[in-house]
Amino acid sequence: MYEWIRGRNPVYEVLRSGKRRPFRLIIAKGTKEKGKLDEIIHLCRQKSISPEYTDRDFLDQLGSNHQGIALETEPYHYCDLDDIIKEAKQRSEDHFILILDTLQDPQNMGTLLRTAEVVGIHGVILPKRKTATITPSVVSASSGASEYLKITQTNLVQAIRQLKQNDIWVIGLEGSPQVQNINDIRLDGNLALVVGNEGQGLRPLVRDSCDLLMNIPMRGNIDSLNASVAGSIALYFAWHSRVYKNKFSQ
Repeated sequence: MYEWIRGRNPVYEVLRSGKRRPFRLIIAKGTKEKGKLDEIIHLCRQKSISPEYTDRDFLDQLGSNHQGIALETEPYHYCDLDDIIKEAKQRSEDHFILILDTLQDPQNMGTLLRTAEVVGIHGVILPKRKTATITPSVVSASSGASEYLKITQTNLVQAIRQLKQNDIWVIGLEGSPQVQNINDIRLDGNLALVVGNEGQGLRPLVRDSCDLLMNIPMRGNIDSLNASVAGSIALYFAWHSRVYKNKFSQ
């Protein structure tokens, strides 16, 4: 079954990454072929795909935010957990992994994947059920960042157990004030960060599988952060601890 990727940045990154095979490029009639669109057409022609021009109504039927363009491709290719573990070793880096526990909203998923790609995550682990997956909406929300990430779907408790066997420290993000403050925790070294569901947070078995839990301190009147915002902040804290801080302290 094929998928339609919509929007200029997502389509461009799908083509540029080369992770999946494209089949058709659809462009709305009258669209000016310049800038990013011109690059997309060039990439497609390198793959022997000529653009097809159609009425904008056809693109509207495929979904919103298409910006006058859609690319038909094969579905996203998931990897195995071992591939994620090997990725860090191949880069000669400490493991840096993101675990998303039953996130439901494609926008939240896409935002976290975009942040994960920016900070150099080696891979993302999703549960097998009750989760958003790498759909065209998530690709769009991530602005195509999903195409550069290794992502697997598996049992999270079993995955955490395997990560621990590889000396990877598993830290869960929790909103409770009773857990440790992110400022008091070392986030360098082998790390897997766990972000929970938008409404319920971490499931009990996943929470109990973590080595420790941490929260993000807040001083305003709102007592909680959106899952994608909290997860992105935590990812940047970890990245700062691992690379950015050391770079500028030399």
